[in-house]
Amino acid sequence: MNPPSPTPDAPAPTPVRERWAAQTRPVRWALTAYLAGFAEGTAAHALDIATGGIHAYAGLGPPAMQAFYLSLVVLDPLVVLLVSRVRPRGIALAATVMAADMTANWITNWPTLRDDPTWLLRPVGLLPITLFGLFVAATAIPLHRSVTNL
Repeated sequence: MNPPSPTPDAPAPTPVRERWAAQTRPVRWALTAYLAGFAEGTAAHALDIATGGIHAYAGLGPPAMQAFYLSLVVLDPLVVLLVSRVRPRGIALAATVMAADMTANWITNWPTLRDDPTWLLRPVGLLPITLFGLFVAATAIPLHRSVTNL
C-alpha cells in the first residue's frame, strides 16, 4: 500500500536548518539557551534516577510531586527535541515545564528557605532553576511568535 500523497494545497515541511536560519540572532541565542538549560535538566534528572532509582525524590513532597520530578527525565529531553527542531510546541512545552518545575521546587524548598533566606543564593538548586524559569517565562511568547511565523 502506498503512503498517501500530500494534498496540493499543503505546504512542504520546512527543513530544520532553514527554520534555524530564518530566525534572528537573538531568537537563535534564546533557543540555544533553552537547549542548554533543558539538556542540563535532562542530565541532572537522569543522574538522580541513575543513582537513586525511582525513589530518587522520595523526600521531596507528596507522591504527585515526586512523580512530576521523575517525569522531567522524559519532559526535558522532549523539550530539547522540539526546540532543536524550532517547533512552536517546544516553546509552549518549555514554558509549561518550567512553570511547573519552579512551582514544585519553591514548594519543596520553602521550609528551608523560610528558615535561612541565604539558602536561595546557593549556586546549585533553587537559584539557577528560578533564573532559568524566569528567562523562559519572559521569552516564551516572543519566541513562540517568531517560530510560528515561518
